[in-house]
Order: sequence, then C-alpha cells, then structure tokens
Amino acid sequence: MKTKIKEYRKELKMTQEELADMVDVSRQTIVSLERGKYNPSLILAYKITRALKKEHIEDVFDLEASPC
Repeated sequence: MKTKIKEYRKELKMTQEELADMVDVSRQTIVSLERGKYNPSLILAYKITRALKKEHIEDVFDLEASPC
C-alpha cells in the first residue's frame, strides 16, 4: 500500500521514533509502512492519520493502490 506517511512526517519535523511512540508501535513498523511493506490495521491507520494532523485516512493511505 502506498502512503504519504514519510512526506507528512517530515513536514511536521517528526522522526520515525516520535511517530512510532505517538501511535504505540515500533520504529520498524513505521519504516515498513513508509516502504509499503506492511498494511496497517484500521485502528493503526486512524491513529497515524491523527498523529500526522490529517482529517481522513485517505489523505495518508492510498487505498486504491492495494490489491483486493
């Protein structure tokens, strides 16, 4: 799944570790998400969206880019 996590995180001058702490996951999970190697749960996607100060999950995660 494609995401804009890295882009939005950098806009906020936030490290991967800081984002991971905010959403209660490991830094490695954030790395995997940014690389498109991991699809988050709906709850995690919501937490990340809020942590990145975005309103909609679709602002951060490209749901159409993931296989059904």
